[in-house]
Amino acid sequence: MEEAGQASLLHDGFLLLGFALFFVLVFRRLGLGATLGYLVAGAVVGPQVLGLVGDAEQKIGIAELGITLLLFIVGLELSPQRLWRMKREIFGLGLLQVVLCGLAVSGIIFLFTSFTPEAALALGLPLALSSTAQVLPMLQSAGRLRTPFGERAFAILLFQDLSIIPLITVIAAMSRNPLDAGGPPGWLLVLYTAAAIVGLIAAGRFLIRPLFGLIGNLGEREMFVVTALFTVIASAALMEMLGLSTALGAFIAGVMLADSPYRHELEADVEPFRSILLGLFFLSVGMLLDLRAIAEHPFFVAAMAAALIATKVAVIFGIATAFRMPWRSALGLGLLLSQGGEFGFVLFAQAQEALLIEPQAASLFGAIITLSMATTPFLMLATKRVRQVPDAKLATRDGPKADGAQALVVGYGRFGQTVAQMLMAGGIPVTLIDRDVDMIDVASQFGAKVYFGDGTRLDLLRQAGAGEAQLIAFCIDRDQAEPGLVEAVHEAFPQAAIYVRGFDRRSVIALHGSPVNYVMREVLESAVAMGRMALENLGLGQDEIERAEDAFRANDRERLHDQFASGDVRSSREKILTEPRRVGEP
Repeated sequence: MEEAGQASLLHDGFLLLGFALFFVLVFRRLGLGATLGYLVAGAVVGPQVLGLVGDAEQKIGIAELGITLLLFIVGLELSPQRLWRMKREIFGLGLLQVVLCGLAVSGIIFLFTSFTPEAALALGLPLALSSTAQVLPMLQSAGRLRTPFGERAFAILLFQDLSIIPLITVIAAMSRNPLDAGGPPGWLLVLYTAAAIVGLIAAGRFLIRPLFGLIGNLGEREMFVVTALFTVIASAALMEMLGLSTALGAFIAGVMLADSPYRHELEADVEPFRSILLGLFFLSVGMLLDLRAIAEHPFFVAAMAAALIATKVAVIFGIATAFRMPWRSALGLGLLLSQGGEFGFVLFAQAQEALLIEPQAASLFGAIITLSMATTPFLMLATKRVRQVPDAKLATRDGPKADGAQALVVGYGRFGQTVAQMLMAGGIPVTLIDRDVDMIDVASQFGAKVYFGDGTRLDLLRQAGAGEAQLIAFCIDRDQAEPGLVEAVHEAFPQAAIYVRGFDRRSVIALHGSPVNYVMREVLESAVAMGRMALENLGLGQDEIERAEDAFRANDRERLHDQFASGDVRSSREKILTEPRRVGEP
């Protein structure tokens, strides 16, 4: 019996991987993405078409671990400081998207079908959620996850994951099943969530990090992989035991390890498992696709999927525009998040157990989710030209090319211009990159060749020749060159020294400990030079001016050292010079 089970597992694995390999290669070749290839492969090999592989429910249960690993990897790329910086997008943009899309889709279902208001809500609210498993890999493969567009998309997806608990509570509150009366109330689920998050944060800081340190000292790579998987599964299992989102638990575990020295090793160890299991997830979704339900109600499924996509695109476009996104980016965000998501299947099952919908309705709307997921690659491909800046604007703005330059300067504003001209004065070939179209036009009038592009994207830097460059200078505004970007650039191009223009003292503190070779506060040296001239004008001698500058710089270094240790810009406030004091005075 055991041998038969093993043979069946090998047989199923052989068929699933074989069909997946074929269809993914075909669909990637056509530019339609891997997700659609997996879905089609699952539908073809599943019980609805060829019937070569069965038991899709069990396989999707295993494959959901792929979503958990995906959220863990995303968490590794987001430090707590960066999450705090995104709080407006997460709790503003994300909240509005879930509420407005959920209510709009529920209203459409109620108006155009015979479902009760409770059933319409139980179906419509889950449809507001998008597919994290589909969207994040699309952003990663396009190199856009770390861009402002990618961060906003991720903020919405993260809030959607957080909203699973309230949505389960809403469905439980509308339940017609007497057995649900004894379940935990919504406020208790919120307390469970808060307690679980605090527990995971404490475990990450006081247990997991020391454990990784111990294993790192032993030099056992296999144990490192085992511990990484244990961390993910233990976090997910804790959440599942409390009836909460397993993916949220894995995400928090990732965030807690994001600023640890083990981040890159963890990401490399977990990534292969994530890729395989995520592919299996979409294969299982394709196998579960109820083609009979679609065949019996083809117009309803198609019309409802179209209504879902159109509604979410319109609502997200409106919200994104209100958040001052350019209309092309807002349209792209709406199209990218227009599909239903994998958590819809979970919430439909909850609604079915609560006797709010029939099994046939859950199957039908599951088919609608799958169909909407299948349309996303086509929609993104079909609207590519519309979402891009018009060709007329970019006709004379080439993307960067690898031309053998020793240095790349990203950002050609007032700071970048000085850095670039200093390098050129030293005989160093430089490639200039900026995404400000107006500035590129002005620079061309003075004979400077500035390439158009987002210099924070690794794929664009590689295209510009970062793989051979000896220096990459980020001369961009504010805090765009944050620690995560610097670490990713250093990992991708280890031969290149990285110089960063720091906007202010906070920027320098944030970049401390990252693999940056030098950070320059943009106004420091010019302010010191002006201070020297002012002291000279006020009658001080050169020796006194030199001593005053040395005293200021020494005091500034001491303050920075204390601030690096505490991570708080308010440290050593007592050392700020607020009263006239001669050098040598106490």
